Amino acid sequence: MEKIEEQFANLHIVKSSSGTKEPTYLLGIDTSKTVQAGTENLAAVLCSNGSIRIYDKERLNVLREFSGYPGLLNGVRFANSCDSVYSACTDGTVKCWDARVAREKPVQLFKGYPSNIFISFDINCNDHIICGGTEKVDDDALLVFWDARMNSQDLSTTKDPLGAYSETHSDDVTQVRFHPSNPNMVVSGSSDGLVNVFDINVDNEEDALVTTCNSISSVSCIGWSGKGYKQIYCMTHDEGFYWWDLNHLDTDEPVTRLNIQDVREAVNMKEDSLDYLIGGLYHEKTDTLHVIGGTNTGRIHLMNCSTSGLTHVTSLQGGHAATVRSFCWNVQDDSLLTGGEDAQLLLWKPGAIEKTFTKKESMKIASSVHQRVRVHSNDSYKRRKKQ
Repeated sequence: MEKIEEQFANLHIVKSSSGTKEPTYLLGIDTSKTVQAGTENLAAVLCSNGSIRIYDKERLNVLREFSGYPGLLNGVRFANSCDSVYSACTDGTVKCWDARVAREKPVQLFKGYPSNIFISFDINCNDHIICGGTEKVDDDALLVFWDARMNSQDLSTTKDPLGAYSETHSDDVTQVRFHPSNPNMVVSGSSDGLVNVFDINVDNEEDALVTTCNSISSVSCIGWSGKGYKQIYCMTHDEGFYWWDLNHLDTDEPVTRLNIQDVREAVNMKEDSLDYLIGGLYHEKTDTLHVIGGTNTGRIHLMNCSTSGLTHVTSLQGGHAATVRSFCWNVQDDSLLTGGEDAQLLLWKPGAIEKTFTKKESMKIASSVHQRVRVHSNDSYKRRKKQ
């Protein structure tokens, strides 16, 4: 079996997105999980103007665009069993559109409680439950839950919450990720530095909390890894990386597999540089965890993750001209989609003949957008002391 390092090193650009009237940062990418004969594969991209663009995944042309106006959208996720696409909104809702229909109005609207501002969310693996994370308002930072299933008896498009967790985070809930195969397990990350694992099959919040891990800094990314997805990795806004093993919760073995406060200082890049982290990539077939990072000039780095640290393996270059914000790896054909602050969406494929095209310059965008896109800090945050 070809290792992911070799697949990654063999990637070349086969397509770049056509320009749009309003260039934006591309902050998040997800691809449709369903494949229908005779129809195009879809990619959904979260843009810094607060909208979601639906692309033909192979041609990279924009098919339609959805807006949360007057709210701003945060996060983008396809359902697992259909072409519904979801996003959390600052107007206090999570919205759902049919990605194959150019219809402005969402097909479903999941309403939060009064004063909720949703900045993160996820849908579980069987598409039954949605969980949304809120900004902290009046000392409350919530995880809100909804039943996502369409009910033939109830044709209402608006749904109220099933309930909420309110006691486990003390600041903005920046990340929510359900387990890839267990619909009842969910992990949340917050600006308070805490990463909480819940079993939502348990009745109350206190008993549902399986464990709490502490990154001691604002959480920017979380994900599941390891055999049976019993491990959790976490990245922070000041470029820290943490990796925990839930298999060791009831043993004498340490739960922490890796703890790096600043990867920019810890990873040997030889002649290159590492300016920020983008996300994690767990390869199920080879049972390996990889970390994706980059440079402010658009190079993309792949790092291997082990208990001894992060090791730089290979890099992609020649595509982006500015900070890369998002990626989506397709396990089926080993292709990669990347999006950045140069407003480009790029499709990379292994062994393809590289297309030549003019690199776009980095864009300057309005300060109002800067307030909501992820800011990579050059200076470490003041780290909270462990309790």
